[in-house]
Amino acid sequence: MGRPLLSAALLSLLLLTFSLFSEVETTTFKLVNRCRRTIWPGILTGADRPVLNPTGFALKSGSSRTLRAPRSWSGRVWARTHCATDSTGKFSCATADCASGRVECGGAGAIPPATLAEFTLNGDQGLDFYDVSLVDGYNIPMLIIPNPKGGTTTGSSSRCTSTGCLVDLNGACPRGLAVARGSGGREIVACRSACEAFGDPAFCCSEAYNTPETCRPSAYSLYFKSACPRSYSYAYDDKTSTFTCAGADYIIIFCPLPYTSMKFLETRKETADLPLVNKTMMYVGRHRSLLSSSPGLNP
Repeated sequence: MGRPLLSAALLSLLLLTFSLFSEVETTTFKLVNRCRRTIWPGILTGADRPVLNPTGFALKSGSSRTLRAPRSWSGRVWARTHCATDSTGKFSCATADCASGRVECGGAGAIPPATLAEFTLNGDQGLDFYDVSLVDGYNIPMLIIPNPKGGTTTGSSSRCTSTGCLVDLNGACPRGLAVARGSGGREIVACRSACEAFGDPAFCCSEAYNTPETCRPSAYSLYFKSACPRSYSYAYDDKTSTFTCAGADYIIIFCPLPYTSMKFLETRKETADLPLVNKTMMYVGRHRSLLSSSPGLNP
């Protein structure tokens, strides 16, 4: 009669050990919606990596959801906006849609333009690599805050550094890049990249422009970079836009409040080569007429 009891005890011990091991070997992503409306986060896992589920879900204004990713995970996180289900049951979104026809993206990525949070966990030297990318355009503000568990960074930073784009770029989006919806197209809901808008290899860093030496920032990518200095603005913007951390969990905030976020981050005493936001462009969306009339931004 004693042997089954011993087996049960061993089984419980093994389950507890596995649970603790899993806890150590995972990274959490807390997704927070500070937007005024519901958003639909989408998640795409990189090739040959363990899939992070769910691949899409609704997130109401003011709410959050925590996901647990394997330590070797790599992929993208973004927010879809202005989504609805039509009479046939097909789900679609005005921005960053993944065209799956459902709330879950099921392995499909965001259709540009989309603000992207990109991660490679437990990469070179055991470090996490992360960035907020505007290379595929922009649809909403986003902030990544790493919470190190004894983690460190490399380079000039003394600790894991937050990154993102806190500025609403849609209101002042150059006319040739703006994506509009609604009656008469009066509501600007996203801002395309110059590559997507015009298809010029010089903007796409392709063909004869596929090296860091031949592909340089354009007036369009500099618009993004000027407002959001730590964000990826074009394909070879690595040096000022990719950050590292070890042993961290991450908070991803959609539509963060700029001043509130900066005040909070000041308490963390973070250091970086570039500021998180260009304060002179904090309310750039209110000055659309000035920016859209700039000859350098309207071909």
